[in-house]
Amino acid sequence: MPTDVPAIAAQLDDETLHVWQLAYDPGRGRAPLIALLAGYLGVSAGAVQLTEGPHGRPQLGPAHGDILDLNWSHSGGCALVAIGHGVAPGIDVERRRPRPRALELAQRYFHPAETAWLAAQPIDRREEAFLALWTAKEAVLKALGRGLAFGLHRLEIGLETAVPQLRQLAGDDAATWQLHALDAGPAHVAALAWRGPPRNIRYRILADAG
Repeated sequence: MPTDVPAIAAQLDDETLHVWQLAYDPGRGRAPLIALLAGYLGVSAGAVQLTEGPHGRPQLGPAHGDILDLNWSHSGGCALVAIGHGVAPGIDVERRRPRPRALELAQRYFHPAETAWLAAQPIDRREEAFLALWTAKEAVLKALGRGLAFGLHRLEIGLETAVPQLRQLAGDDAATWQLHALDAGPAHVAALAWRGPPRNIRYRILADAG
């Protein structure tokens, strides 16, 4: 674990969310995530207890109390981790690659207003727009602690402005949510969501979380 992680962890307060970008290697699995969390908890990696919620959302075990909440996502060689106090963040990252069936998938699974907006996009921008919708929707669902089974059509994202907007969320007040696009580099698209007031987002790249 890089020595600067504990110092940065000490800067985490109730008005801030930390987002880390890590290199992802399937052979190492969650080891970089656990090493990062160890820096925040002030324990060895072997002492970090990581469990899963009912829908597979990773969470710290009871031994750590409710000091931190977290979420992580990985695609290709990139992983993103969101960490906060008193908030359940949701984060999603997807690798840019050709998705020729983007509109077809949206018509099948997305909210009708999103599908109409996507269909109106120039063909050369449609796959990028689809990824922006997908990552935003996934980030919200992860913050909810729910998976895709919740139904992608049960929430509506607006992307007409630079900041994505959560317009509808079944069974919840969309106005209480925060949603942000993240710059994860030229090869990936990413988004971060949480329920609650705005917070400062501190984004860092961790070269070695081992």
